[in-house]
Amino acid sequence: MWKIKPPITYALEAKYRPHLETLVPTDPMSLFNLKRGSPEEEFPTLKYNYTCMASILTPKLYARQFNRATQSGVIFDDVIRPGLEEPGELHGPMSVGCVAGDGQSYILFCDFFDRVIEAYQNHKMSKLQESDFNHDNLKGGDDFDRDYALSCEVSVVRGVDDFGFPTHCSRGERRQLLMLAKKALDQLAEELPGKLYSRAELSHDKEDKGVAVGAPSLSQLRNGVARDWPDSRAVWISKDGTLVVWVNIDDHLRLVTTRDDANIAEAFQCICVNILKLEALYKKLRHPFIWKQQLGWVVSSPADVGTGLRASVRVKLQHLPRHKRLEDVLKRLRLRMDNTDCSEVYNISNAQTIGLDEVGFTQLVVDGVKLLIRMEKRLEGEEKIDDLVPLQK
Repeated sequence: MWKIKPPITYALEAKYRPHLETLVPTDPMSLFNLKRGSPEEEFPTLKYNYTCMASILTPKLYARQFNRATQSGVIFDDVIRPGLEEPGELHGPMSVGCVAGDGQSYILFCDFFDRVIEAYQNHKMSKLQESDFNHDNLKGGDDFDRDYALSCEVSVVRGVDDFGFPTHCSRGERRQLLMLAKKALDQLAEELPGKLYSRAELSHDKEDKGVAVGAPSLSQLRNGVARDWPDSRAVWISKDGTLVVWVNIDDHLRLVTTRDDANIAEAFQCICVNILKLEALYKKLRHPFIWKQQLGWVVSSPADVGTGLRASVRVKLQHLPRHKRLEDVLKRLRLRMDNTDCSEVYNISNAQTIGLDEVGFTQLVVDGVKLLIRMEKRLEGEEKIDDLVPLQK
């Protein structure tokens, strides 16, 4: 008969255990006195919810997250609230339907977030994320046919370590983030002259800065991003107009560069050079950008983790949008096509932000736009495009 051996007792462990136990942080949930029922009673109604969150969430998964809270007080209901407030439409585009309140959310609620990222971004979380801001590795991007490619934009978002994300951060945190941004951008301005404007200054300034600033969207009001608006929201604009940095809007930082000549190679270079400078400056200020090997660059939305990069080109297409194989072509190219305010003009951008590095995703857009333009020319001549349909990227 098997005998269970008693656990081995180590003298030093027994001596220091009481002290070590005092160092274990208190479970944040034990500090709350939330008037909640059981997980079964609190499980949300998802019958007419068409978000990615709703397709993933089950009663068992909800119950596992129910009694967890991050050190800053984010609970699971905070994470899924955006999807409950905006359930989407059956035949509309699927939104991600959830948001992280802080960087720790991705760790504490990892079994939920990992499933959402895998489903929404079609990416296996077992793969490690890489980063590459060497713009010289990008091939092409400066030679689009200007009769079709009208303009381009490249943006990248970043989250700052030790702070809650905009959906959850306090007023004080938001003001500290603005002070950090001001210090970093003042140093950046030594090489790239620019000025930081508060949200209120831009609203009352009659001079056109080339930046559209409006009231908070309904989505921002619902998910908590617009709390205390416009307190500590700001926009930094370079003097030459090549770079805009949004502070405390949807994320801690969003760098955007737009070009009217559709030269995405130059736009990507501008982002690469300046995000690396800001990364070094924030490290110097002892508040680095959040990076996790499995997730890459960590930001508030699981739809943006990995690289946080969006590269897009506005393209004039008349025949291709009506072609029966368009959806299959875009899926194979790993691109998305969105309508714009202009008829027959579409925004072509990367569909995912995780799985490849920054150069890789920008290269997908460059190669994909060239192929779509080539297909459009074929269709103009009433020729077939079947031989141009690519294999899965």
